[in-house]
Parts: sequence; structure tokens; C-alpha cells
Amino acid sequence: MDGVGPPSSPLPDTASQALKLVVVGGFGVGKTTMVRSVSEIRPLDTEETMTRAGAGVDDLQGVESKHTTTVAFDFGRITLDATSVLYLFGAPGQERFWFLWERMFVGALGAVVLIDTRRLEDSWYAIDRLEAQGTPFVVAHNDFGATAHSLEEVRAALDLDPTVPLLRCDARDRDSAKQVLISLVHHVRSLVEKGAG
Repeated sequence: MDGVGPPSSPLPDTASQALKLVVVGGFGVGKTTMVRSVSEIRPLDTEETMTRAGAGVDDLQGVESKHTTTVAFDFGRITLDATSVLYLFGAPGQERFWFLWERMFVGALGAVVLIDTRRLEDSWYAIDRLEAQGTPFVVAHNDFGATAHSLEEVRAALDLDPTVPLLRCDARDRDSAKQVLISLVHHVRSLVEKGAG
């Protein structure tokens, strides 16, 4: 991705319902890429070049080729229909930025936990936090085009509740990323329907 998304489109005057989703996960798992790939507007991002000052702070094992990092959040938009719009926020992954997550979760319908099996332990904090606060979420294995681990192996390694959807995706691919968001919305809807029943 070159950082330039599709041309911006105006929000319809009829839009009256805003839904918020958050993408969380460890450092370098593809959160910014996912927001960029699905946003209908040029996404806002806070990508900055990594410097030597962060060398002892950010663990680059498994993502040695990474040269930029999100320092606040990413933001994208998807118009669902004439009245509904989805706002997508991507959270920074490094532990030193986790304090920003609290505000990002306020008003969120649900979350995507994006994972990379090369750094699976980086996803535990996000999963624990979402479970503790009762925020619905799905887990998406961003496999970067490779399938080294089965979803069953990933679920076991994460000790993931069997009711939490686990999907494989390629965050660079618009259709793949959209399927993750659709799965999250279906998951949230099913939880709401169970709660109302």
C-alpha cells in the first residue's frame, strides 16, 4: 500500500446512524493496512518513521523490515447504506501506546483482534482486555499470504473461547478485510439477539 486510499466521497445527507469498530492487536500485525484497504475515504493515519531512539523500546523480532509505526490511531469510513455509516479506528500496537485504547473503545460496537502467529503473545493483552470489559470481538489471523498454522492450532494457542469467531485474512486485500468486518457485525448481532431472547 502506498498510503493513498480511494478518492474521498461525501457522506450522504441522509446518514443518521454511526457505528464504530476498533481494530487492535500487537505491533506490526497489519492494523493500519486493514483500515487502508477497506476505507472508502483516504484514511487518516498517524504513521511515523521509526528512529533509533525506539530501538530498545519496540521489539522488532519477526517484523524487522518495519520502518514506520502508528503513534496515535488510524481512521477510516465505510458507508453501509443511505442512513448508516461505519467508522473504523485502528489502535497502535506497542505497549507504550496502550493508554490510548481506553478512549478508542468508548462507544465501540465491537473489535477485531488482528494477529500474526510470528508474534502471537502480542495479542494476549488485547484479547484479555476485550473479554474483561465485555466488548464483542472476532480474531483475524493476518497470514500475509502464508498458511503455516491451521485455525484450530491458532485457537488452541490463544486458548480462545469457542464462541469467539476466528478467521483467516489478508489485511492487504479489500475483500478479505471486509469479510472480517462483516463477520464481526454478524457476531455482534447474534450476541444482541441472544441477550434479547
